[in-house]
Amino acid sequence: MQTRHMLTVLAAALSVSAVATASRAKSPVETKAGACFWTRNADGFAAQGDRVVNVRVGVHDVYRFELMGSCPDIDWSDRIALVSRSGSTICTGMDAEIVTRTAIGPQRCPVRSTRRLTAQEVAALPRGARP
Repeated sequence: MQTRHMLTVLAAALSVSAVATASRAKSPVETKAGACFWTRNADGFAAQGDRVVNVRVGVHDVYRFELMGSCPDIDWSDRIALVSRSGSTICTGMDAEIVTRTAIGPQRCPVRSTRRLTAQEVAALPRGARP
């Protein structure tokens, strides 16, 4: 009887361990069903005015970043830094900040929201707003 109880406890512990290992193996993108991405995978951007920045992530994905306020001259920037406040991934707007260089130093532009665009939305972007 005691052996059966110990085997049941051991089997439960192994199944919990297997679930924990499987969940750690997944990247944030897989865990959040595509809602998150690694900042290191961002490889292009295009500003759409001074309040929206479209960021290319990998080969196929484009995310729309809506800024909390105006970010003057971001549409003239040739490069930006994408900073994550929560580690190395971005899942929501509150996780992100865009930093760009200006004549007087770095300009920090907090992000209000992020959203992955569909292929149709990317195709419909104006030429200058497509990263």
